[in-house]
Amino acid sequence: MKALFSYSLLSFLVSILLYLYCAEMSGQASYIAFLQCLNDQSDHLYPISELLFTPENSSYTSILQLGLRNLRFTSPEFLKPLVIVTPVHESQIQSVVNCAREHRVHIRIRCGGHDFEGLSYTARVPFVMIDMINLQSVDVDLENNSAWVQGGANIGEVYYRIAKKSSILGFPGGVQGTVGVTGLISGGGYGAMVRKYGLAADNVIDVRMINVNGEILDRKSMGEDLFWAIRGGIASSFGIIVAWNLKLVAVPETVTIFSVARTLEQGATDLVHQWQYVAPKIDRDLYIRIQIKAVNLNQDGSKRTIVVSFESLFLGGVDKLLSIMQISFPELDLVKDDCREVSWLKSCLWFAGNSAFRFGESDELLLNRSLIPYLYYKAKSDYVQEPISKEGFQMIWKKYFELEAGAANILMTPYGGKMDEFSASELPFPHRAGNLYMMYNGVSWQANTSRDEQLKRLNWLKSLYNDLAPYVSKNPRTAYVNYNDLDLGIGSLTYEEASQWGFKYFGINFERLVRVKTLVDPDNFFNHEQSIPAFPSLSKDEL
Repeated sequence: MKALFSYSLLSFLVSILLYLYCAEMSGQASYIAFLQCLNDQSDHLYPISELLFTPENSSYTSILQLGLRNLRFTSPEFLKPLVIVTPVHESQIQSVVNCAREHRVHIRIRCGGHDFEGLSYTARVPFVMIDMINLQSVDVDLENNSAWVQGGANIGEVYYRIAKKSSILGFPGGVQGTVGVTGLISGGGYGAMVRKYGLAADNVIDVRMINVNGEILDRKSMGEDLFWAIRGGIASSFGIIVAWNLKLVAVPETVTIFSVARTLEQGATDLVHQWQYVAPKIDRDLYIRIQIKAVNLNQDGSKRTIVVSFESLFLGGVDKLLSIMQISFPELDLVKDDCREVSWLKSCLWFAGNSAFRFGESDELLLNRSLIPYLYYKAKSDYVQEPISKEGFQMIWKKYFELEAGAANILMTPYGGKMDEFSASELPFPHRAGNLYMMYNGVSWQANTSRDEQLKRLNWLKSLYNDLAPYVSKNPRTAYVNYNDLDLGIGSLTYEEASQWGFKYFGINFERLVRVKTLVDPDNFFNHEQSIPAFPSLSKDEL
């Protein structure tokens, strides 16, 4: 068995050597030594040779593209991994970490591939990518209202497995079913139950993580500082998550959803302005987010308007919802025909954006890793702490009319409720009490969009970001790390360099994250353009 495995990996080593030679890569000896190290460390029960893929392999492109959610990074200017490793057992990850550290090979870790700047599957130096796609099991424990979820699972898979075991339990994760659980929790993670139960990261009980020394740690063995850091503080800066133990929460057997759209001509400006006062303060069982787009009113696009869509989950029946809305937000004029009573799982599928659900398709769509369309996109985020004036929204509408209809969109997510009960330092995610809502601004395009048009949209997004400055958080102007944006700053070679983006994502928690990183990964092995930096020169007293 061992001999067969060695021969198999030897063949692979020959192919990778030829590939590296043809690519005329500097440092190719390190990669050959790295692969030989994998052979030496490999457990014959879990051979790794068949889980290694290079561009020469017929499966390489399909594996790479399955988790390459932002097509902006398919361009030839972005480096692709020299080797993709798709482990099926945690011991294989340990071997990769040990060998990569020994031979100074750069690694990236991909779970769902939704990171907005492609940092899990691109790099500025040659690298090996660990793709967690084969580690996606979900083990639901009804006795303890919890679930062990492997690091490569998507949130849709988690929702589906929970609901198949219980109709009255759920998890407060994200709204997009294809988002990886690890990436979601690593940045905090909000969803349609954020006002009721807080963030995904607030509902983590335990973890299994491989550290820089290849050791498997749980909450007890890693200590509370590191456990704090990985829940919202970019877990990939500290190690590789093998599995999360999640606390499940109560959901009613029947919930209510609605989506109501209003145009400017139907009073959308007044409604979105009023929403700011209502959505963060309303009953915490009720989540009403807003999506905003420009649309054409005629075929040639000479007439346009803004459409504001109010999309909601209520943890209860329609009659109670209507009663709350009549008291708290009568201006929306919500009626029973706008609403639909469904199971919590159906609401997850509905929020995932699959219109086919409306025609009764299966809940198993949540298991489809290609459920959400792959797009070319760029986004920015802000936190709003004082309601934006009507004049501010009119400025936004004017900006939106500068682009083609559908080229840009805004998503406004209300906070309040449970979020107001956490201090800013409870987790690395600092955006708690005092924040009315989070604002996402994004642009997207198609493969056939001209380069000039792409640049126009990207520059427009920067311009809108500048124009929003008077209306959003200040000193610092904050941002959501799961909507990572390299425009905020790149690099972590110095504290000053990392501070450009670090305080915007983490506020007062950034310095604590740096201290934890320095203690557990002083050589900064786990790193990327916006990972938590390590500064070994700090004294123990400073740490």
